[in-house]
This record gives sequence, structure tokens and C-alpha cells, in this order.
Amino acid sequence: MRKISTSDNLYFKPRKPKLSDIELISLIILAEFKSLDSEYQLFREIQNWEIATKIERSVYNRRKRKLFFFIEQIRLKLVQQLQAFESYFVVDSMPLEVCKMARSAASKICKETPYAQPDHGYCASHRLSYYGYKLHAVCSIQGVFQCFDLAPASVHDIHYLQDIKSQLSATCRQRLSFPIQENGTTKAS
Repeated sequence: MRKISTSDNLYFKPRKPKLSDIELISLIILAEFKSLDSEYQLFREIQNWEIATKIERSVYNRRKRKLFFFIEQIRLKLVQQLQAFESYFVVDSMPLEVCKMARSAASKICKETPYAQPDHGYCASHRLSYYGYKLHAVCSIQGVFQCFDLAPASVHDIHYLQDIKSQLSATCRQRLSFPIQENGTTKAS
């Protein structure tokens, strides 16, 4: 963590908090490691620890959101260390449904910015038409995520593969190959 910042607090606060940003990030990493998804569960687990008196749950959530950029930098450094010698990656996507199809016309979720609007899509593996987004992820065979991206549901997986093809070859010195179909052509050519 010291490679990202030498200071204990990563952004300006008018009053010095009892729990430094570095300590908070350590707590966030601990929660991730222990697979504690809810803040309630995390604070119930740490209630007898000394750190519990230094931060409240509402403050924890607010500060955690403000530290996202720094946490992402730490995640990327960890990924670089863990995947230095990886040869194979898995690329997959999954649907993220915003609302049911019947409510899609009336839905106002994320429609204020044109580039981030949800869209209609189809997931062949679930045989599901849905309204929302598609989450694309690249991870190693050991399950360490290299990167992930959110796209409108109508974006086909092939287009995402074309986008990450150059990224993977540059960052991981890997060549992205596509499976050969029955007719002898590749899917992404």
C-alpha cells in the first residue's frame, strides 16, 4: 500500500479521522478476504476489536466509496504480482438485469447519460431476454480477475473480445486466440 501513497490519509479531510485511510483499506481488504458482503456482518464480526470504536458503519460506507480509486490501484498491483507468469485466461460475460422487460419502457434507471444507458439483450445460455447490462470479465485459471467491464446488454461478446484483444496482448504479452468452428473459420475473424 505504501507504493501508492506514503501518507496515511489519501485525500483531504477537514478533521483528522480516528481511523486512517490505510487502516480503512486494510479493513476493506480483510472483509473481501473473509467474503463478508454486508457491512452489518463485517461490523458484527469486528465489534470486539479495538478498530470498532474508531469508525461507524455510515462513515465506513461513505469513505469506502471515496477510496474506490485507491483500492482499484491496489487491486491492479496485486493482479500484476499474481498473474506475472499466467499463460491462460478465461473470458466470460453474464447478464445484469435492471428490471423486467414489461417495465423497461417506463424505467428511468441510468438514462440521463447516453453512453451508459441500459439496453435490451438476450442471454443464450439462460434463454433469457432481459433489459439491462452485460458484465464482461477476464480472469486467470486460478480465479484472479484481470479486468472487467460493463456494457449495454445489446453488445455482443465478440465485440468485447475485439476490444480486449489488444489490451491483453499489451499487458500480459498474450495472444488472444478464438475457437475454430465446425466450418473451419474462427468466430471473431
